[in-house]
Amino acid sequence: MPSQQILQEKISEVEEVAQLIKRYKAIGIASLQKVRASQLQEFKKNLADKVYMRVVKNTLMRKVIENCKEKPNLEKLTEHLAGSNIFLFTDLNPFKLALILEKEKVRTTAKAGDIAAFDIIVPAGNTGQPPGPIISQLNAVGLPTRIEAGSVWVSKDTLVARKGDVIDERLASVLSKLGIKPVEAGLSLRVIYDDGWIITQEQLRIDIKETQQTIQKAQADAFALSISCAYPTQENTVTILQVAHQEAYALSINAAIPTKDTTADLVRKANMEMLSLSSRLTNLEGKPEQTEKG
Repeated sequence: MPSQQILQEKISEVEEVAQLIKRYKAIGIASLQKVRASQLQEFKKNLADKVYMRVVKNTLMRKVIENCKEKPNLEKLTEHLAGSNIFLFTDLNPFKLALILEKEKVRTTAKAGDIAAFDIIVPAGNTGQPPGPIISQLNAVGLPTRIEAGSVWVSKDTLVARKGDVIDERLASVLSKLGIKPVEAGLSLRVIYDDGWIITQEQLRIDIKETQQTIQKAQADAFALSISCAYPTQENTVTILQVAHQEAYALSINAAIPTKDTTADLVRKANMEMLSLSSRLTNLEGKPEQTEKG
């Protein structure tokens, strides 16, 4: 019977997904909204050696999770089972996976209701469009125009939308005609389960440059502190010895303590002081005697 066959297929799928959950350390959920089939296939191909991707119905995934007791806190993942999703099974670090997915995104033309992926600035220049309705369309979205050599030109660089703004139908049409692609298409992790931890999309966002600068500053501050308090480590031992040598050398010079390393400098210092003193004595001896005025 067809119904029996469908039931058997569902049972088989539940078992397969359960095995995937047991096999991999992390299970991510990404939205399939605005992801084209061709893009999805490309993602699967590029990440085949790192991530196993599978589209599973939320109801089926919920049933699998309920029956999978081996993974601690896995049931918390059911709170995020909404909408059209693809599940990513991997052993990668969740933050590394999120960065990989970001790099895989591509820019595409906008449709009404899409979100601007960055500040949209229409550059000044020739639109390549002949005079006509296009002028009022450009003006309607705030673009200043002029006609030059039979074409419509944008007079100056103009910000038409900020990152995160919703793009309406009128602006989407204009941007498409100008060849501007303000939307990023690709997979974004909404949440990921990692060995007992639930990490949300907001927590997965990392500014690489800012993080690097923070780590570099922390390293520099720690290095300076270890030098100032003479706390030896593998990284600072040479520097501490150099500082100690410089301070000991300066102390021996100031205290006129002769050593193998300081004798020459002490003699030079004494000679300079002698010459300076001799010069001052000569100046004093060369002054004429003052007589009392009667």
